Amino acid sequence: MGQGRQGSAVPLPEQWGELPGAARWKSRGKAGVSGPDPRRREGAHAAARPPTLGVVAPFLSGAFWGPVLLGIHESAQRRGIRTLVLRGTPSEVLAPSLAREQVDGWLVIIEFGGLEALADAGVPFITLGARPAGFRCPAVVPDNHGGIRNAVLHLIEHGHRRIAFVGNFAAYDVRERRDAYISTLAEAGIPFDPDLVIPCDNNMYSGGRAAAPALLAQLPACTAAVFGTDKNALGTMSELKAAGVRIPEDFAIIGFDDVVEAQSADPPLTTVRQRFEMMGSAACELLASMIVGEPFPPEGVRTANALVLRSSCGCNVVQNFLDTEDAASEEDAGDTLARQMVEQLLLPRPLPLDTPPAAVWPAVTRVVDMYFAALRGTAPAPAAELERAYRQAVAITPDLGALLSTARLMDQLPERRRMSLDAAARRRGQDFVEQARLASARARLDAETHSVHQLGVLARTNYDVSFALLGGTQQEYRSLSWLETTTMVWGCLALWDDPAERAGLVVVGAYSRDGSPVPPNGSRHRLEAFPPAEMLPPSAADGTYMVLLLPIRSVERDWGILVLIGPAVVAMTGDEGTVAIWGTLLGAALERDALLASLSARHADLQQAFASERALSRTVRELGCPIIPLLSGVLLVPLIGMLDNGRAQQVLEKVAEGVSRHEALSVLLDLTGVPCVDIQVAHFLGMTSRAAALLGARVYLVGVRPEIAESLVDVELGELPTFSSLAMALLELAPAAGGAHRAR
Repeated sequence: MGQGRQGSAVPLPEQWGELPGAARWKSRGKAGVSGPDPRRREGAHAAARPPTLGVVAPFLSGAFWGPVLLGIHESAQRRGIRTLVLRGTPSEVLAPSLAREQVDGWLVIIEFGGLEALADAGVPFITLGARPAGFRCPAVVPDNHGGIRNAVLHLIEHGHRRIAFVGNFAAYDVRERRDAYISTLAEAGIPFDPDLVIPCDNNMYSGGRAAAPALLAQLPACTAAVFGTDKNALGTMSELKAAGVRIPEDFAIIGFDDVVEAQSADPPLTTVRQRFEMMGSAACELLASMIVGEPFPPEGVRTANALVLRSSCGCNVVQNFLDTEDAASEEDAGDTLARQMVEQLLLPRPLPLDTPPAAVWPAVTRVVDMYFAALRGTAPAPAAELERAYRQAVAITPDLGALLSTARLMDQLPERRRMSLDAAARRRGQDFVEQARLASARARLDAETHSVHQLGVLARTNYDVSFALLGGTQQEYRSLSWLETTTMVWGCLALWDDPAERAGLVVVGAYSRDGSPVPPNGSRHRLEAFPPAEMLPPSAADGTYMVLLLPIRSVERDWGILVLIGPAVVAMTGDEGTVAIWGTLLGAALERDALLASLSARHADLQQAFASERALSRTVRELGCPIIPLLSGVLLVPLIGMLDNGRAQQVLEKVAEGVSRHEALSVLLDLTGVPCVDIQVAHFLGMTSRAAALLGARVYLVGVRPEIAESLVDVELGELPTFSSLAMALLELAPAAGGAHRAR
């Protein structure tokens, strides 16, 4: 594994130093930051806060987003600039002016919906990863043309003429790479065949797998392909191998990005290496220069890349990018060797001529000295010291090919320098090179072991956080006490005062590991001034840690903003969305409690409605069959409306209850207001009469019209007397009732 030709690119100014304007950040002080809109600096807090770069990113994790954010943060940290990261798109997080008074310039990554708000505000901003249509602003993008040109020319050097291009053309950078593929074919005099341009649905493995059938249809005439992304290439490779295509014997492949998986693929993937953290660093430098008024490239910056040759294209060597040099003194050779070894680790990032190699790899000079000592036979190589040196190298790049190439440089040095060595010296040099290779492999293994350990810690942390957010009480998760299980040093949860307007935020919980002040619960904050700069811990003000603003959303609503500050904001960006998962879980917890509160309120409403229904039912029963003590011993039951079976049953129950309660001797069932009585209801009336008789009372029907009487002909009512009117009933029953009552 190794590196080949490097793509041409606009060089970055003072790549390893500071931009010319960076000194101004420090010399002018916090109050000296100027921008296009000086009104944004008004207020005591604005004057006191440090210079701040705002970053808008829809994602915080993955092979691209994580390293980009890391590069931005590290570059800003070197300059004492605070980094404030908003997760989302401009339309989601900037349209309501979130943190507008906190930020001196914005950096927007990939997704640009809502840039109008920034353009209208006159705030300096740049884009990263693509150029937005309809906006004139600087952009930081990779050298897509140079990278693809080198890839296509390399395949042509292998003898390929029918070369395909596969990628997701919805992505700006992939479209640029496709155009570079077409122009490079024209440069080489190879006719362009549109059938060999194959689209993918996305930039991931699944997109490559889905594109494989279309590519297979072009075989065997098509013998090679360049891919818009490594993950597309790796996804297609798996499908081609499953179809029996041998790579690279039957088909050669080159990707773009150099993701970690490219090294361990079968076969290892030849690719165009770009360093995403380099893009982040370049973007930070460019934006910093814009804010302090320094000159900058109007179109922005293109970051360099390099072709990394592995097996998938047909190469099986570690290519040395150095030409054979003339003989020189050992001292000069040592300095040159150290520089070349560091450049191998940094590729495609250059090492400035005025930067000593030891500034990047502190132990590189000692490694070179040990190598020359081995050649002279003056001292054995301390194995432990060599391994410590290569642990430093692994921190610069995890690429095993680059690490091994440093040993290869030492191994080739005697031949390149035409050094006269005897057999013993040559053997000692080879032994040292083997020790260096072993040390690099062990250092790489240590790094992998540490990574696995960190993943274990991360898994336990996520479990604890998930348990606290989904299993804890509202007071526990709103207080942010669950951050104690993480590496965060400060946090603040603020919910929208009015979710519809999103004009202000109310703090409902805060956390501080180091005792830094936190906003009090219930405090209200204007959106433009949030998070409150005077409350942020020193580790945020001096740029040690990024300030992450994480919108908290659920299916039903937008809740507010979670502010997080701590090393995990950077360290965890390489995993699959840890911090974003916390936000999702917090949103789920808020929605769960809102639903529970809603259900509780609905339950209370239902209980109240049930009680009201029962009271109403009792009232209806009373109104539907009122029992009126008319005379002593006489009850009147006036009935109005239709008598169905249910109401007739009610009459039976109420009459029996009334006779018992009032010790009545006579019950007058007034049917004057009843339009008709069917056989079933008449049957219930008969049952009512018999029930009253068992209790010592007699039932009389009052107001029985002829049509009702006809309905009672076939009903056994016993001796149920009837009266044509209530007056007739009272005339007959009043004396008897009074006398009978007196007798009793």
